[in-house]
This record gives sequence, structure tokens and C-alpha cells, in this order.
Amino acid sequence: MSIFQFPSDFRWGAATAAYQIEGAYAEDGRGLSIWGTFSHTPGKVKNGDNGDVACDSYHRYKEDIAYMKELGITTYRFSVSWPRIYPQGRGEVNLAGLDFYHRFVDELLKNGIEPFCTLYHWDLPQALQDEGGWNNRDTAIAFKQYAETMFKEFSGKIKKWITLNEPWCSSFLSNYLGVHAPGYRDLQLAVNVAHNLLRAHGEAVRSYREHGYDGEIGIAPNITWAYPYTSSEQDKEVCQRAIEWTWDWFLDPIYFGRYPERLLKVFEKGGAKPDVQPGDMETIRQPVDFIGGNYYTASVRRYAPGNNLFDDEELNMGYDRTDIGWPLDSVGLYDSLRYTHQKYGNVPIYITENGACINDEPVDGKVNDIRRIRYLRQHIISMHRAISDGVPVKGYMEWSLLDNFEWAEGYGMRFGLIHVDYRTLKRTPKESFYWYQKLAKNNFLVTE
Repeated sequence: MSIFQFPSDFRWGAATAAYQIEGAYAEDGRGLSIWGTFSHTPGKVKNGDNGDVACDSYHRYKEDIAYMKELGITTYRFSVSWPRIYPQGRGEVNLAGLDFYHRFVDELLKNGIEPFCTLYHWDLPQALQDEGGWNNRDTAIAFKQYAETMFKEFSGKIKKWITLNEPWCSSFLSNYLGVHAPGYRDLQLAVNVAHNLLRAHGEAVRSYREHGYDGEIGIAPNITWAYPYTSSEQDKEVCQRAIEWTWDWFLDPIYFGRYPERLLKVFEKGGAKPDVQPGDMETIRQPVDFIGGNYYTASVRRYAPGNNLFDDEELNMGYDRTDIGWPLDSVGLYDSLRYTHQKYGNVPIYITENGACINDEPVDGKVNDIRRIRYLRQHIISMHRAISDGVPVKGYMEWSLLDNFEWAEGYGMRFGLIHVDYRTLKRTPKESFYWYQKLAKNNFLVTE
């Protein structure tokens, strides 16, 4: 028997995002977001699904918080819908939107759950997209106004802030690969968007510091670890580029005031480079209090000249996969945490997302998602290994509390600890819910 004991101050939590669970897409003055537009465009989301209703958490938040309390988590990572606060992206604030989040945060606090707030989880107001979106440098200033409103309104209530969730997705996946909203395929556009997202992050962090708010602020990129197929320098190089694309491209400017040189060369080969204006890197290079990391999977890659922009190939090694098709590799979480600690120093790290898509349905009122439990166990042990190796990981937020709208996959992929019947909106805790409940209560994990 092996026992994995976590530090006494370790925080166990769960995570969601506004567009994926709230619904109420046009209620109480909420404006349209790019995801509302994208999901209503034929062919963009599987089965024509959209987030108009989602889990209806806008109306059922008290029920969902009651489940959080039963689960035993002490922190909950959620995102705010920008167009609920500023329907046009800037200008006049929507007081009904602010009032909703006040009621929501108050309910969390009443139940002993710390709010961990993400300001941008991809739902850009459509009004700003109509002006060029993140390709328009003014959008970073609109984000600053929105962030300042949230900081001021929730001072004393929310003490953990994330500026951006997975900026690689809202830049490259959305504007180069075309998979997510707004769905473009333009490398220069994607590089511009990534740069302006970082400018927005820097503007918000600087404002937070200048106003002296009591709390902490950071950013949450996603990392997909990569292993070289052979020990050749070419295979190692393509793996380093893959890691840097999602991780270092967004952290190096914050920590070192520059973009990774090897990626600059890759993008230059594709005819693109960041449009860095005087003062931009100074704005971006604001000290953060923590790094949030979203980890799901790893890949094995080898050098394949001409295969794509990166001259690499991801290999199918025959590993077990989750139902969304991502290989199971928990060791990559340990390696990515070690990498972050070694490169960026002794900064606190939170696992802000980690979980598995397992599409088990209820049988006799129960969801026996043993494969999700196995996934969580392996990854949490890998996280414990990193902690034991000196990496300052302070908390873990399972993705996700609820089955929800899984972006371009629609409602066909289930990540939740709680099953949601999308016709009736009935919630059913899964076996993984009760497994995680025990972990959160005991603060240790046992394997036979």
C-alpha cells in the first residue's frame, strides 16, 4: 500500500467556465459573445449545439454550489462572462450582470468556498469582434476597463484572479487552426491576437498592482507535454517547439520580456512575426503571483520535414485514450511541473484544469466512471511526485464540476464529476464525485 499525503494547506477544487455552463445567453442585459455567433453558425459546432441553455447554472447556481459543498472542495474556479458585464465590450456597465456575480460569489463564501475568478475564458463580446477583436490593439484597453470594474466591485470578496485562460486556444487554435471562435486560419492574425492578449494581461495586472488590492493575480496557459520519439537532436528540437508554443510563448514575455527565439524563427518561416510596439514588452512584463496550468495529455513527436509549419509529426503510440481521443500520460504532468519550476523559479503553481472526457451514462441512477477515477488517481499522484520534488504546487482544480458545453465538440463530450441530463437538466453525481469527495476530505490518496 502506498500513501500520498498532501500539505496541510493544499487546496482541492473544481473548475468551470461561464459560456459552458451558465446559459441565459440573452437574459438580464447580457450581450452577444463570439461563441454565441460561432455556435450558431452551421458547421462550426458538432450537432449544431450551442451554449444558449447549457447547464442553466445562471438559474441553478445555488443547487450547483450545494453540490460543491457536498463534494468538500474549498476553492472553485469559475469565469465571468465579459458580455454580461459590458454588453458592448466597453462603455456602460450592465448592473444586472454585476448583481448576478455578487449573488453567486456571496453564495460561495457563505458555503466556505473560496472564489477563484477567471476574467477571460474565451467569450469576447461580439461588439468588440466587429471592431477587429483581439487583432485590434484597442481591445486590450477594453479588457483593462472590464478587469478594473471587476477588481473594484469584488475587492475583499475575490482574492484570486486569473487574467486569461489558455491564451494559446484563443489565439492559435481559434485564429490559425480555425477550430474555435472566431474560426479564422491566418498565422499572422493568430500571432497578433496572442500578442494583444498578453498586452491585455499586462494592463490588467499593472492596474491591479497600482490600486493595491488585497489578493493574488496570475495567468493560466495550457501545456501539452511532448516526448521525442528518438534521442536525436531533431526530435528533441520539435518537441521543445511544441511545448513552447502553448507554454513558453505566453510565459517568456511575462518573465523575461521576450518571445522564444526558436518560435520566432518558425513563425518567420510562415511569414508572421509579433507586432511589438514601443512599451509593449514593459506592459506585458508584470510580476504575477502564481502560474495556473491546465494539463490533460502528452504526445510523442518526431521530426518530419515539410509535414507542417513545425516540421513535426505526432505519433499514435497505441496508448489508452479518453473518449475525446487524447492519450493518457500522467507522467507528462510531473515533467511539465518540473520544467516550469526550473525555468520560471519558485513561483506558486495551481493546477487550474485537469480531468478526463469519459462519456459514461447513468445506469440504474448511477454513473460508474471508473476510467475517470483511474485518470485522476494517476495524475494526482504525478502532481504529488512534483510536490515531493520541491515544486510549489498549491492547489488542484478538477475539470470539470459539471458535464457541459465542450466548445466545438458540443454536448457530446463529458468531463464532469456530475452528470447533466441536457433535456431535463437533472444533476447526478458520478462515482468519481464520491472518490474526489473522499480525497478532498482526507487530503491524502491511498493505492493498494
